[in-house]
Amino acid sequence: MAKKQSNPKTRGYSNRKTNQRATIPKFLIVCEGEKTEPNYFRKFPVSTRPDIIEFDIQGAAGCTLSLVKETEKLKTEKGIKIGGDYQDQIWCVFDRDFKNENFNAQNFNSAIALAKQKKFQIAYSNDAFELWYILHFEYYVSATHRDDYKKLLDKRLGHKYKKNSKTMYEELKDKQHKAIQNATKLLENYDPVMTGNYNPSTTVHLLVGELNKAIQNHYP
Repeated sequence: MAKKQSNPKTRGYSNRKTNQRATIPKFLIVCEGEKTEPNYFRKFPVSTRPDIIEFDIQGAAGCTLSLVKETEKLKTEKGIKIGGDYQDQIWCVFDRDFKNENFNAQNFNSAIALAKQKKFQIAYSNDAFELWYILHFEYYVSATHRDDYKKLLDKRLGHKYKKNSKTMYEELKDKQHKAIQNATKLLENYDPVMTGNYNPSTTVHLLVGELNKAIQNHYP
């Protein structure tokens, strides 16, 4: 009996598929908030294509220093590798709350230092994540406490702002370029070593930029 020959096309497809899966970059975002931040980032188109990017968002993982430590555990569990030929990225998303300044200042600075040591990237907000939303409408430089952000957003959105809204990405998408410009300009006014000490300030635009880049680089 003649030996059955394998189909070269099928064999080639299988090999390509295996190799393709092995090189898919992983993107881990660990958020301090349980809903507000995850709801926003999950709306980025990159989250809908697991065949191109392994996109994982975790919420309610603690605050500042404890969040960074939890991120280290998740990195090990998920087999994420940073640097070299790997395109994997890990981001920690948290706020600096001046209402609890005595506690938060030390934890905030320690969290930044630990994240840098672990080669994690930080998307922080001072005083709250909602600052990123406001920057979609204007270049905002007034020191504002998180309790006042809702009132500001009510006026700018033209409707009541809901803290855990699932529609903010879609509502603000057309103004995102403006927000990136405003956030960049805001940071340029501060000492780059101590940007987290300034209210208002944010680096959320850096994470948004990486998500947009991932969409451009990996979507067919």
